[in-house]
Amino acid sequence: MRITRETDYAIRCILYLSELPDKVAMAGEIAEAMKIPKSFLAKILQKLTRAKIVHSFRGVKGGVRLAKKPEDISLLDVINTIEGDVGMNICAVNEKACDQSKECSVHHIWIEIREAVENILKRYNFENLRK
Repeated sequence: MRITRETDYAIRCILYLSELPDKVAMAGEIAEAMKIPKSFLAKILQKLTRAKIVHSFRGVKGGVRLAKKPEDISLLDVINTIEGDVGMNICAVNEKACDQSKECSVHHIWIEIREAVENILKRYNFENLRK
């Protein structure tokens, strides 16, 4: 598993919005404050909006705000939104993708690692991370 720059930027964006509960922030404001290229942030915000992590508002007073409370958004939520399911190996994410999973002597290890990583990432929400 590798966290991409896109995921890092998404986490920074949610951290920024977590400091502004119920407030609408402009994409340019977030980009400048968190040192994220504005065009890249726009793509990230689309994904976060589709996942219902942020609400997007159009118009002169448009922008984004969190769709949930910071304590209801985990690192796992953001990582899964940007990266897809967490896993060391495709068979740990989708057993049907591997025709060897029943006979494979390391399959259970990939599953154990995936579950451990998911559990750790679930523990950290954006309320915790603000402190």
